[in-house]
Amino acid sequence: MRDISHSRIKEWKAMGFDPSRCPVRQVLDHVGAKWTSLILLELEAGPQRFNALGRALPDISKRMLTQSLRDLERDGLVARTVFDTKPPSVTYELTALGHSFMVPLHGMIAWSAAKLPDIQHSRAAFDQA
Repeated sequence: MRDISHSRIKEWKAMGFDPSRCPVRQVLDHVGAKWTSLILLELEAGPQRFNALGRALPDISKRMLTQSLRDLERDGLVARTVFDTKPPSVTYELTALGHSFMVPLHGMIAWSAAKLPDIQHSRAAFDQA
């Protein structure tokens, strides 16, 4: 695996790699945010209204939920649908791109769950040093 990632960075550098335009960084800036994975997991079950998302994630502020949904919509992972009702209702759902992101996200979740004890042990050892 190291050879693959090492050759990827060598490839990028040969093409005039600019860290500010790194494709991984471009994606991870939003999907690696604190609330993004939880929002995506909630939307994986199907379309959700804003308040339902807020109830499912009680620690998130309305402002942060709004900003996170806007970022996900801007990146094309989430679609926002406004219904012509009184008052207007809005639902959010994963797009095809959003659904495709769930595969690597579930891989990260599985890795995180399996490796969390190792990470916690490393943190404790580091903090005691």
